[in-house]
Amino acid sequence: MTTVHSLCQAIIAIARRLNDSGLTAGSSGNVSVRIEDGFLVTPTGMSYAALVPADIVRVDSDGAVAPGQRLPSSEWRFHRDIYGARPEAGAIVHVHSPYATALACLRRAIPAFHYMVAIAGGDSIRCARYATFGTQALSAHVVAALAGRRACLLANHGLVAFAGDLKGAFGLAAAVEDLARQYCLCLSIGEPVLLDAGEMQRVLAKFASYGAQPPKPGSDSQ
Repeated sequence: MTTVHSLCQAIIAIARRLNDSGLTAGSSGNVSVRIEDGFLVTPTGMSYAALVPADIVRVDSDGAVAPGQRLPSSEWRFHRDIYGARPEAGAIVHVHSPYATALACLRRAIPAFHYMVAIAGGDSIRCARYATFGTQALSAHVVAALAGRRACLLANHGLVAFAGDLKGAFGLAAAVEDLARQYCLCLSIGEPVLLDAGEMQRVLAKFASYGAQPPKPGSDSQ
């Protein structure tokens, strides 16, 4: 059985991977996991290297934080609202990764320049409208940009991605950053040729079973 303590440890491990992988620097960005009646999230302004499980903040589904805890990430509102809007979301990763943030500062979405754009759930990766960090307005823009998607850019800010678990959310954030890097490289040469809507629909259909593997011979899975 997964305990809150073990989930806090897992959040810290992923937060440190964000620094180690170059997806974010210092204490920027945040990580959360859904739990019953709320979520666990990294605290605001603390070095990931120094975190211990007691530093991870439990936030109720209405945004309340029990006394005696650290202050939650300034972006706790969009974590709460993504979980509220998307029942399939089990974990969220938000980063200020270099290439995704560069595009976000240009307020550019990532179009269908490569079929792997479909990994985020649609034929583009949208850029959410700008609002001041930590505000309810920003949360509303993020939830709107994520409609039918599992990742989006945030104008003049960064990237957010969600998945069923922490490993998936981290992997999707890394994949979107890699796509952003490739798109920036394309733009440094010229305008890439975009895949049309019909092709992206075919790709999205194939992605419905992308990565699925049959059970190992002799396993109990049927």
